[in-house]
Amino acid sequence: MSGVNRQGHIRLTSHPEPGEVRFPVTWGAADPARRGALIGTVTRPADRNVIGAVGGAYSLYRALAVSSGALNPLARPDLRNTHPPVAIGPHPQWSDPGRIVSLDPWGHLVAEVFARGIGEGVDIRPTIAITKARLTLPEIQARLAAGHIKADGEIMKKTGEIAVTKIAVDPVWHLPGIAERFGTPETNLRRQLFEQTGGMFPELVTRPDLSVFFPPIGGLTAYVFGDVSRLSSGRHRIACRVHDECNGSDVFGSDICTCRPYLIHGIEECAREAQNGGAGLIVYNRKEGRALGEVTKFLVYNARKRQEGGDSAATYFERTECVAGVQDARFQQLMPDILHWFGIRRIDRLMSMSNMKYDAMVASGIEIGERVPIPAELVPDDASVEMEAKKAAGYYAPEGAKDKATLKGVKGRDLDRF
Repeated sequence: MSGVNRQGHIRLTSHPEPGEVRFPVTWGAADPARRGALIGTVTRPADRNVIGAVGGAYSLYRALAVSSGALNPLARPDLRNTHPPVAIGPHPQWSDPGRIVSLDPWGHLVAEVFARGIGEGVDIRPTIAITKARLTLPEIQARLAAGHIKADGEIMKKTGEIAVTKIAVDPVWHLPGIAERFGTPETNLRRQLFEQTGGMFPELVTRPDLSVFFPPIGGLTAYVFGDVSRLSSGRHRIACRVHDECNGSDVFGSDICTCRPYLIHGIEECAREAQNGGAGLIVYNRKEGRALGEVTKFLVYNARKRQEGGDSAATYFERTECVAGVQDARFQQLMPDILHWFGIRRIDRLMSMSNMKYDAMVASGIEIGERVPIPAELVPDDASVEMEAKKAAGYYAPEGAKDKATLKGVKGRDLDRF
C-alpha cells in the first residue's frame, strides 16, 4: 500500500516514516567531521544514513557469499596499512556542494578522518582506494621500440612499463545535487530511481531525510601519470583522456570501433606529458555500450550488419535507438566530478573529440586548451562506419560537422548530443 505525505513524497505505508538520523550528513561541508561519515552498514540499521549498500553492484556478490556461508555478515574490514600512498586533497571543489555530487570526496580518507567512529564500532567503509602500479601494454612497448616515445626510467621504464598512481572510485550520489544538475525535482528523481530499479530501494520514496544513495552500478578507475599534485597546481600542463568502457575493444581487441586505439593513444600522450614535467590523467568510466550495456550493443551490431544495404553511417545511431529506445545514456553531466576531485581547473590537451564530454567539462568550470583527435593511422578499417557517423552527427568535431543533414534517420535535435 502507498500514500503521499505532506511533503509530496510517495510513502509505502508498509514502511516506517522517517525518523531521526543518528549520524547526519551535511553535503559539501569543508570539515569532514561536520560533513559526517557515510554509513551504509547492513548489520546496524540504526546507524545507516544512506540508501543502498557499499560496493555498488558487488554488494550482490557479497549477499551470495553470506548466503553460502563463505562470509560472516558481521565481518568488518581491517583497514590497517590500507591508506593512500600519495596525498590527494582536500581541494576547494570538495566544499562546493554543486561541484561534486556523484562521489564522496573523503572516500579515500575514511580510516583517518573517521577513525574515532570506527574505533567506537561504527561500520564506516572507504568508497575510494589509491595504490601504485605499472602498466604493461604491447602497443606502448612497440611504440617505444620504434622510437616514438622514450624511456626515462621514472615514468617510462626501459622495459616499456609505465609507472602510474591508480584510483578506484565507487559511485556515491547526493540526490539533491544530482536532481539539480539534471534540472528535475528531487521527488521525481527519487520516484524514477525507485520505479526503474523495480522497487529495490524503498527508502528512495519512504526516507526523504536520507539524501545520499549508493547506486548498484560500476564506478570508475583513474590512472595518474607523474606527480598527482601537479593536477591541481595550476602551474603544470595536463593531458587527459576520459574513456568510457568498451570491453570488446579495450580488453579483447575488437576492431569495429576505435576505443582501444584511442585509449592507448591517450595513455601514450599522458605518459609523454608527465615526462615533460606535467601530468597525465586517464579516467576509465564503467559505462559499457554508451551505458546501455553489452547485450544491447551486440544486438545493435547484428541489426546494423543485417540491414538492407549493409552497415552505414547514415543509420548508425538510428539502429541503436530502435533497439534501446535511446541513442546514448551516458549523460556526461556527472563525468567532471572526478576532475574536480583532483582539483583540476584546466586541461591543456584533451584526447577526445566528443562534444558531449567537452561541453560537460566546460559547463562545470574546467578550461580546455587543445582537443587531440585519434591519429588516422590508428583507426581500424572496420571502424570507419563509426567514425563517419560521429563526424556527420557533429559528435567528433570541435566545431561540429557541416554536413549533419547527410545523417538520415536521426532527428535534428539529437545531433548535437553525439
